[in-house]
Amino acid sequence: MSTTRHLVNRRRRLATTAARTATAPAGEPTAERPGTDRPGHEAELPPPGSAPGDVPEPDGTASAAAEDTGTGERTADAADTADAADTPSGKASPSARTRRLPVILCLLTVLLGGFAAYAATQASSLRDDPATRNTALTDIARTSEVKGAATQAVEAVFSYDFADPEALDRAVRTHLTGEAVRQHTTMLAAVRDQGPKQKLLLTTTVTESGVERIDGDRARVLVYADQSNTRTAPAKGGDKAAEDERTYAAAMLAVDLVRTDGTWRIANLDTLGAGS
Repeated sequence: MSTTRHLVNRRRRLATTAARTATAPAGEPTAERPGTDRPGHEAELPPPGSAPGDVPEPDGTASAAAEDTGTGERTADAADTADAADTPSGKASPSARTRRLPVILCLLTVLLGGFAAYAATQASSLRDDPATRNTALTDIARTSEVKGAATQAVEAVFSYDFADPEALDRAVRTHLTGEAVRQHTTMLAAVRDQGPKQKLLLTTTVTESGVERIDGDRARVLVYADQSNTRTAPAKGGDKAAEDERTYAAAMLAVDLVRTDGTWRIANLDTLGAGS
């Protein structure tokens, strides 16, 4: 307010001085009014021709407008200064970041949706891959279970004791199913026929096995086994005791197993071309 009044008084003083100088005789010095040699005298001196103490006040409307304008400018400057102080150099203002946030979220949604579709496609292809379905590569407990079932079944169905031929029949019913029953009957037909006559004792021991694959309730196992075959030959002459004849052989076969009623059974016997 004081600055505006100061400017108005100064303009009036300059206008009065210019008018007095124009009307004064040539060569006559212009008299200075008392008190003009002090700083701020413009605010104290009335304009020429006015009575002492009659100091006009500046127009209220102009002063108010000037004050309002100055206040508005100062407010805007303060706001700009605050924004500049809060905003790091080289970074967008909070309002700009707020405007960009929906765009960033949309982009992230699109990217995540694309990744989800890609992951679903890859998972489906992996499920269709036989190597991935083969749990023998990942499920140690199930692999051990299948190996144990295959070992027990092979040793049981390929062993024979002439003194208890029904044990072989029980083993077939327990460990074989489907096509394997017919295959086993063909493979051990000679043993069943000659066993009682030769007092045959056939023992099979699995030495090694490996699970090739496990796919749900089906599995394939490669088996290595040693076989011991003992025959009791009839005595030659009445005074001689019977003689035992013992032979050894190695066997290799692949067995396909299926799980039924919670039990693994051999469904197919593959001698890998040994009998062809």
